[in-house]
Amino acid sequence: METKYNIVKQAIMSKILDGTFQPHQKIYSESELMKQFDVSRHTVRVAIGELVTQGWLYREQGAGTFCVDRSEVEASTNASNQKSIAIITTYISDYIFPSIIRGAESYLCQHGYHVSLFSTNNNHENERKALKKILTQRFDGVIIEPTKSALFNPNINYYLNLERKNIPYIMINAFYDELDPLSITMNDEKGGYIQTEHLIELGHTNIIGFFKTDDIQGNKRMKGFLKAHREHGVFVDPSNIVIYSSEEKETKPVEFLQEKLSVGEDVPTAIVCYNDELAIRLLDVIREKNLQVPEDISIVGFDDSFMANVTEVKLTTIQHPKSKMGESAAKMILDIVKAVTSSNKKARDTAESIVIDSELIIRDSTKQINK
Repeated sequence: METKYNIVKQAIMSKILDGTFQPHQKIYSESELMKQFDVSRHTVRVAIGELVTQGWLYREQGAGTFCVDRSEVEASTNASNQKSIAIITTYISDYIFPSIIRGAESYLCQHGYHVSLFSTNNNHENERKALKKILTQRFDGVIIEPTKSALFNPNINYYLNLERKNIPYIMINAFYDELDPLSITMNDEKGGYIQTEHLIELGHTNIIGFFKTDDIQGNKRMKGFLKAHREHGVFVDPSNIVIYSSEEKETKPVEFLQEKLSVGEDVPTAIVCYNDELAIRLLDVIREKNLQVPEDISIVGFDDSFMANVTEVKLTTIQHPKSKMGESAAKMILDIVKAVTSSNKKARDTAESIVIDSELIIRDSTKQINK
């Protein structure tokens, strides 16, 4: 069980790291902290004492306790330490992420940078913890895959504090729209469009679309799905649009398809998947129902992951550059770090985001429908 003084200490640290307490700003009084956390004066003094010892706060006799300006300390520390870039992704060892990370890490190491990896597991609290570590340890720059990018970002203060501290960051795969950062993303709307258009051109009209909508990629892919139906004059059955969250990704799509394929009538002839990971999971459901891909049902994935080629049915899917995206992200962040270091505001302001075009890779999981 966490001690009371540590709860107080961590709360004050959070206020420092998210920029609520600015350098030389007076923090809450002992009495205010006692009331806020319902603890004794001794508990508050122990918490503040540790932060003073660790160089986060300082006391002025008769005036109170203030936040230290750590910029000079961090600058002197960075001068003697190796150059470092942090990479935050939703996952590290799963799916396409190892390839993205390898591409970034290889480029950064070649240019003399140490890389620290953080995984959020697509959880905002984990993202907050990673940002706290980055703000505490002071990195030259950060490459970030945002957590649940379609939802409100509760960690915006930490990103604003990165900006205040002049620590550059870029985002990959998605971005927080309110921050308007430099980013490298896929053209997800086009990807969803050409996934669907491919099936429509093969004669399919009863198409299910599965989209994870707490990430902005899923919303954009769904937009492309709907747009393809409209432009080709194909009615979209609302019940054929399945949305799910990160927490539901292993259950809701599977349960929906199991039920849909058990009805016996109006069975879909094609499926558009948010990604290859889901497509592979749904292939198992189709097999369980004694149906075959693509003879009975066509299916299209997204990301051209290693999974697209490991099953007996090779997936038709949307290409994702993976390693190349990582390398491009590494190059972009180092260009910005160089501009910041040299105070080249023009170079920093003229840097542009990259949107990677979506292309369809046709393999064995789709075929012309027999009418």
